Amino acid sequence: MKTVVGISLGAGARDFAFEAGFLGRRLRVSRLGTNGSAARALKLLAHWENHADAIGVGVVKDAYSVGAHRFVEKESARLTAAVTRVPVTTGGRLADILQEWAVRHVQSRLGSYFSNAKVLFFSGATQWKLAQAMGEFTTNLEFADPLLQLGVPKMLGSLEALELYAAGASVVADGLPEGLLDTALARRWKRWVLRRAMQEATVIVAPVHALDAFGLEELAGKTIVTATVSDERLAHFRRKGVTLVVDGSPERFGHVLDPSLLDAMVVAALGKEPDDILEDDYLEIITRLKLEPRLLWPGGERRVNRFAFVIHPLSQEYFKNVKPIEMLSRLSPPVLMDAVEKAMAWAPPFVYSHVTGIRSPQGVEAEGWLISVGGTPREIMSHSPEFTYRRLLDAARLARRLGAQIMGLGAFTKVVGDAGLTVARRAPLPITTGNSYSASGALWAAHDAMRRLGLVKPARDGQRLAFKAMVVGATGSIGSVCARLLAMVAEEVYLVSPETAKLLSLKGSILKETPDAKLFLSSRADRFVAGMDMIVTATSGAGKRVLDIMKVKPGCVITDVARPLDLPPEEVARRPDVLVIESGEILLPGQVSMKNIGLPPNVAYACLAETIVLALEGRFENFTVGRAIEWEKVREIYRLGLKHGMRLAAISGVNGPFSAADIRRVKRLALAARARAHTPAGKNPPKRRR
Repeated sequence: MKTVVGISLGAGARDFAFEAGFLGRRLRVSRLGTNGSAARALKLLAHWENHADAIGVGVVKDAYSVGAHRFVEKESARLTAAVTRVPVTTGGRLADILQEWAVRHVQSRLGSYFSNAKVLFFSGATQWKLAQAMGEFTTNLEFADPLLQLGVPKMLGSLEALELYAAGASVVADGLPEGLLDTALARRWKRWVLRRAMQEATVIVAPVHALDAFGLEELAGKTIVTATVSDERLAHFRRKGVTLVVDGSPERFGHVLDPSLLDAMVVAALGKEPDDILEDDYLEIITRLKLEPRLLWPGGERRVNRFAFVIHPLSQEYFKNVKPIEMLSRLSPPVLMDAVEKAMAWAPPFVYSHVTGIRSPQGVEAEGWLISVGGTPREIMSHSPEFTYRRLLDAARLARRLGAQIMGLGAFTKVVGDAGLTVARRAPLPITTGNSYSASGALWAAHDAMRRLGLVKPARDGQRLAFKAMVVGATGSIGSVCARLLAMVAEEVYLVSPETAKLLSLKGSILKETPDAKLFLSSRADRFVAGMDMIVTATSGAGKRVLDIMKVKPGCVITDVARPLDLPPEEVARRPDVLVIESGEILLPGQVSMKNIGLPPNVAYACLAETIVLALEGRFENFTVGRAIEWEKVREIYRLGLKHGMRLAAISGVNGPFSAADIRRVKRLALAARARAHTPAGKNPPKRRR
């Protein structure tokens, strides 16, 4: 039987011993902690080199490389050099393999878990290979090496900066007076700077013992990448609110084995020197032993994905809520406010609100940031598309730095130029305009509005409504989507567009999908408009008159999904007996914390909700971009929304959400208008009996 000893600078209270068969050999294994005493470690090494067949030393690896530069860790090298009679190892190479494998395992199993995460390394130099692997998933890397080695209050922000720093750090450190970096003031300074960096990070890569002194402010909600997590430490992480611990040390024989001890066991079992063991040997051993990375959820499995969404002021009124412009906007004459409006269009993007508390019934959570660009619609439309593209790309870079994994475009930012295509091509993270859910939400709202008005009879099956629907602009991207969806539920659908050949093609395509649909074609809306129960306007008319609202049937529900709107407020005001819907707002799941965006609590615009749905689903991709909206995506985002607990919250018109009283008023006026239309000329309608 061979004897293997692991000597750790960790706590002696976690010592253990066992005997087991390992790679065809019988081993007696012991772990001995020294409670941080290097002197005690040297004494144990001196003793056990005469009694053990292999020794593992649980310290920082004695040698490591950063780029083309190789370094020696003096303290670790001093400890390993004290043993000359038997093989001794720090397990550095095995630790690199296990730790990188653990991170890749998480990324694969949980799906894009580390994508664009904000990752803080306590020591990027000693974790160079892991940092390179993490760099494949995110560019948001920070390294605390200058702070913890030299006391410099600066984090390195890239692999290139880390490599450059490592090349000269040892020279600088050797030239500093002994003890300069270990004063009480220096320790307090380093701790303050490190705490700030930890609070802003999403993922922290650090030795497990280095996290003992930190609490809720630094660790709550974080993912920890480390090694050799004991039950006591896991309980500590639970109390501090840690979300996930990724532990590269495997659990075998009832114990979590430090890589140095596991490597010593491999050395003893194979009868080789540590340097003679090849990477292929490690691969074979890991496969043979069926080792697995440890994913530990201290408080139960919890996934939090991150999004950003771009907003912008809709008018000068917005500036009254933005500091420090708030005071200026109240005192300034209109001419000066016009100048402020123009100046704000050039302002850099900023975070308007941090959004938290979104929780899907599936157990996934989402947090995000509303990022404001300064241009009002008037300013956006007065500049070239490239002007707005640059602001949106600045917002995308800010979103990436915040850790967002997808960004949505709101209001006029999604209609400028090519409707998001250029931004999606040049942005450092996926983009969606939200138009798929906007189209879905608008039809959802229209259908709900008809039910609430109660002016249309149920169909024979009792589940649907027997109504006639018209789509104006049916051959456009949004219009064709609406036509396909309405063909599945409406009694008759009238497709209107001046592009007659496209209408014929669209009709054939819809009938392939819905053979029993009743479709009628026209190049003019006014021909059939008087008989419609629902009308969808989805043109690109940009202010041109698309239908005569005075000819519309009283009680008709008009859904205006065009941007800019096909029906301006002054047109809508002419028909108080018609319900004109601009959008359907979405009720978000959870208890959402978000600054006011003009909607009730927990309610979001459908375009924002699309971004949130994609984040909850982990679909970090360009979903809806350009003007050619795919109806399959409209259907898919609706299904995903229901999956994650999204519900229709409000029906909005040009003046905001409709209340129940608003809908009752429209119904009352519509019934009165219909009664007048059916009363013979010269006669009064019969009076109601009281």
